[in-house]
Order: sequence, then C-alpha cells, then structure tokens
Amino acid sequence: MTLDRRNILTVGIAAGIAAGAAAGARPASARPRGAVPDLGLVSDSVHDQGAALQAAIDAAAARGAAVELPAGRFRTGALQLRAGTRLIGAGATTLEYAGGGAFLTAENADGVVIEGVTLDGGYLALDAERADGLVVLRNCRGVWLSRLTLTRSPANGVSLSGCSGSIADCSIINAMQAAIRSLDSAGLEISHNDIADCGNAGIQVWRSEPSEDGSIVSANRIVRIRADAGGSGQNGNGINVFRAGSVLVSGNRISDCAFTAVRGNAASDIQIIGNSCARLGEVAIYAEFGFEGALIANNLIDTAATGITATNFNEGGRLAVVQGNLVRNLFRREHEPVDKRGHGITVEADTALTGNVVEGAPTAGIVIGWGPYMREVVATGNLVRGSRVGILVSSDPGAGACLLANNMISEASAGAIRAMDGGGEPVGPELAHGGGNDKLLSITGNIAV
Repeated sequence: MTLDRRNILTVGIAAGIAAGAAAGARPASARPRGAVPDLGLVSDSVHDQGAALQAAIDAAAARGAAVELPAGRFRTGALQLRAGTRLIGAGATTLEYAGGGAFLTAENADGVVIEGVTLDGGYLALDAERADGLVVLRNCRGVWLSRLTLTRSPANGVSLSGCSGSIADCSIINAMQAAIRSLDSAGLEISHNDIADCGNAGIQVWRSEPSEDGSIVSANRIVRIRADAGGSGQNGNGINVFRAGSVLVSGNRISDCAFTAVRGNAASDIQIIGNSCARLGEVAIYAEFGFEGALIANNLIDTAATGITATNFNEGGRLAVVQGNLVRNLFRREHEPVDKRGHGITVEADTALTGNVVEGAPTAGIVIGWGPYMREVVATGNLVRGSRVGILVSSDPGAGACLLANNMISEASAGAIRAMDGGGEPVGPELAHGGGNDKLLSITGNIAV
C-alpha cells in the first residue's frame, strides 16, 4: 500500500482507537475503582470472619468504594449493609452463614449492589423478627443483585420490602420458603434467574393493600416448587402476584409446581404473556379474587388440572382478555373430594376469549360462568379438540349474556356445546348449531366435527 497522507492519518486514528480501547478495557476480575485492597480474610477458616467483613463494609461505604471479595469460602454471621455498599465477588467467592439471627440485611440504604457471590445459609435458623431470608433489604432504592447463587435458606432466598431495582441472573435453590419475595415494591425487575427446589414459592410479588406495583417478572426459569406449608393455593406456585397491580409476567419457563405456574390473586391489570408452563398440579395460570383487568395471551400450557382460569366474579373478579393460548393434556384430580377440574379454559365475567387452542380436556375444553356468576362473555374463533365436552356455558337464570360464535369443536364425546348446571355438569341438548331459547345466549357459526 502506498503511504500517502490519507493512509497515514487512517492508520494513526485506528491505532489510537485500539490503544484507547485496550487501556479502557478491564477484565471482570480486575479490582473496581476504589476497592478495599486487603480485608484480612482467611479462606476456608472455621472461624466467624464477620467482624473483618463488617469493618470493610463500613469503611468502603464511608468513602464510596467497593468491597472486592477474594475467591474462597468465608464463614460470617450477620452483616449490615450501608447505603452505597458494593459487595463484588471474584466469581468463586462463598459467604457461609455462621448463625446469629440474620445474614445480609440493609434498611433505608439506597444503592446496594451485591454481585458474583455465593451465599450458603446452611439451613441455620434466622431470627424471624430480624430476617426472613438470606438477603433482607427494607426500603432500599436502586438495589442491584446480580450473578448470585443462594442456597440452603431456612426461609426465603431474597426478601425485599419497599425496594426498587433489579434481581437478575441469579441462581436460587433449596429455599424452604420462596426463592424471591417482594412486598410493596416500588418498581422492581426480576429477570433471567434460575430457581429450583423451593419449599413454598418461586417468586412472590405481594402488597400489603391492593395498589399499583409495576414490577416486571420476565425470562426466569422456575422448576420444582413444593407446597410444604399446605393450603389451597397460597403455596406451591411458580410466580404469585398478590394485591399487586400492573405487574407484567412474561417469557418465563415454569414447570413441576405443586399448584400453579402464574397465580394472580386480587392483582388488577396483570399481564401474563408468552410463558411456557408444564406439569402443574392445579390451575396453570390463574386470575382470581377481586381483580379488575387481566391480559392472558400467547402462553403455552402442557399438563395441568386446568389450563387457564379468570374467575371469582362473586368476589369482584372481572374484565379479562384470554387470547392466543395453547392448552393441552389436562387431567382430573380424582383424589380431590370436590374440585376435580379437568378444564382447558374457564372464564366468568366481562371477558373476550379469542383464538385459543385446547386439546385433551377430560371434563370440558372451555367453561363459561359458574351458576349465576357469568356476565358478558364473548368466545370466538377458538378450537377445542378431543375433550369430553367442547364448551360448557352456565344455564342459571341469573347468568348474563354470552356470545359463542365461529368456534370449532372436534371429537367431543359428550357434546360440542352444552348448557351447564350449578354443579358443572352438562344438561339439555346439543347447542352447537343453535337451538337455545335464552335471549341472553347467542350461538352462531360454530362447527362441530
């Protein structure tokens, strides 16, 4: 290449950019600016090193520095995090709980960062008045929890109250309560976490009173959630939203939960979108009790006692869109004395049910209403295959209006569209081609094959 003035300038600029990039690049293991250089920790010691760690946390917070934890395993009791605390692990750093009632806690401390650390609770007891998890943060804004591994908690993994920020790319296993519990959050993002083998819940987004929350729960993988504390649905859920409004639950993979994949209880304006759910012991996706507004769309559900339910009009549960979901392989809980289910999708009030596919429901593919609790439901363009009854609709005199139009039902052994009595059983003739004399029930354009 001939070196003229333009080529020399081009080569010089490129070299300058490369040199600047090299100077500005910092490997992940490099010490953060202002990091505390020597913490006086001894790896794999049987002694509690909490005093040294606490001193380092206090000193670093006072001067706005990070605490860079070395590789190794360190036993420690309670650590109190300060505003601006940054605990940065080396990627092979384990803090092992040595007892003392609490592990990592903070209150009214904004800007807390914990990154790249394994926290092992060892199932040692926590003082319930001080802590209900391995990491307990109260009234902290701008929280950042990233690339953590939490294991063997006797209670929750992470417990946040009145906090905002992010919990991302963490692995939480073997927590005896919930992996992540948020109460009264102020805009929290919970994303890209791996959660497994927890006693009562995967992720809980709760509020003390019904109000807007605005948390985002997305792209988490949740598996094997038990219901050790029992109950009829308050435990055993992959994601549980309680009283928290305007929460988005999207793109999660949830499987093998004792009860539900995504359960919204009194959670208005909830969006449950694009989740993959498998092998659930009860209803896979639930909007229940006193909610107003639920969008349940584009979810895939394989194997559950019921696929999707938007219910409890008797408690004010109303206003939903259930659209574009695929629900298959439902089963009946024959061991239950009353609530055996085996439904694909059930809805009650002020709901548009459109473009869903249900296959293999042993009781009914779609159930509309329950006794008098049914009002203004539109069910159009749905496909129901291989179910005992294709669509059941309440025949109670107190039920409201319902439009069933342009649905296709195939291989329904006990009728394509049937009226339903107060016990959920089909009554009366086949209605797939009309024939109903109720002016509030319109049935048109459906195909039964």
